[in-house]
Amino acid sequence: MLKVDGLQKVFGTFPAVSEMNFALEPGAIYGFVGPNGAGKTTTMKMIATLLKPTAGCVYIGDCEVTRDPAAARRHMGYMPDFFGVYDDLKVTEYMDFYADCYKVPRAGRDRLIGDLLELVNLSHKKDAYVDSLSRGMKQRLCLARCLVHDPNLLILDEPASGLDPRARVEMRELLHELHRMGKTILISSHILSELSEMCTHIGIVDQGRLVVSGPVQQVLRRAGARLMEIRVAGDPETAAAAARSVPYVTDAQVENGLCRATVDGDEQAVASLLAALVQSGVPVIHFAEAQSKLEDVFMSITGGGHE
Repeated sequence: MLKVDGLQKVFGTFPAVSEMNFALEPGAIYGFVGPNGAGKTTTMKMIATLLKPTAGCVYIGDCEVTRDPAAARRHMGYMPDFFGVYDDLKVTEYMDFYADCYKVPRAGRDRLIGDLLELVNLSHKKDAYVDSLSRGMKQRLCLARCLVHDPNLLILDEPASGLDPRARVEMRELLHELHRMGKTILISSHILSELSEMCTHIGIVDQGRLVVSGPVQQVLRRAGARLMEIRVAGDPETAAAAARSVPYVTDAQVENGLCRATVDGDEQAVASLLAALVQSGVPVIHFAEAQSKLEDVFMSITGGGHE
């Protein structure tokens, strides 16, 4: 659906984006994270045909965006991190204006606009003036606007920025619904915990380069050592004592009735820990890897940079 190949952008002598490479399969939700100034928005603007790359290519399907930007725009919907609204336009007029921009046929347009407003839960505001809407409503309206021409790819730059907790939940549920509809989504966000729950893939950008990219679970394991949770029938200290004798285990402590063992190694190292516990006669009833947090991966890879 989307392929970014060797993308670069230089402003004067400053390399904002360097050798960016990644691809999205149809139906993927790709989370784009990185410190301020890392190059996320610049990359998204190049994909959206709003900035011309210094080098590299972007393909949406078979279309190379710099060669035929008009065709590329027919296949994508772009939601910027900051956008304005037009004064003295009602919600339905706002949608109708963008439907005209995308040459959406008049026949059936009213029904389409009604369906989109229902999708984003704004049907009750169809006759309200756009500038009277709350920030959360404006965000949802902007997303509806992105969908007016039924694009396959959505590029969403900080869609939950500035929203209160309730509005963020509503936005997250809306994105889940778009995923169920088969849309491919590239999304950046400051809310890292929500990205790990929402996305199928994650890319971490630092100093204009994509330093990590892949399926969510694969990226989460990049935080370093694995934390294994072990529950036993009996005293958890027996598991901790046995775990400490394993070469790959760097620490083993008992917390809240669980033994938590830190393993510095791959799947084979984890298997060695379990085998050692069984051979020591420890009655293991639960053995699983604790879920890493995207914040941990982000901090370890970017050296403490933050959004």
